[in-house]
Amino acid sequence: MSFALHIHDTEHSQAFEEVTSFVGEDPSGHFGVLSGHARFMTSLIMGLARFKQTDGEWTYLATSGALLYFENNQLTVSTRHFVIDRDYTRISEILQRQIVEEELLLAQQKQSLRRMEEAVLRRLWELNRKPT
Repeated sequence: MSFALHIHDTEHSQAFEEVTSFVGEDPSGHFGVLSGHARFMTSLIMGLARFKQTDGEWTYLATSGALLYFENNQLTVSTRHFVIDRDYTRISEILQRQIVEEELLLAQQKQSLRRMEEAVLRRLWELNRKPT
């Protein structure tokens, strides 16, 4: 028995009709989904999930975190960005690059916020120094 898998991000989507199993990880740990599973919803953590189609080969799914919903033999994964590949080594390298890029972007955002806070505080200090 199989189920359908639909993966969506902000730019594209992919569908797989003959999925026999899905393995992912949420904040509570690893879990699996098989055909006929009860209705289920969770949030995937950043990292790799994998699914197997009727051909028996694993396909890897890298996400930066996602919302997963299973109902009526339809598994839907919604995320900001995903990459799919059957080669574990290649997708692991892609995921590692994405993690580094996201950490760099987060550091830049934090630095920008610090500069804005400093500018606001400096302006408030200047306003309070002016005689009325």
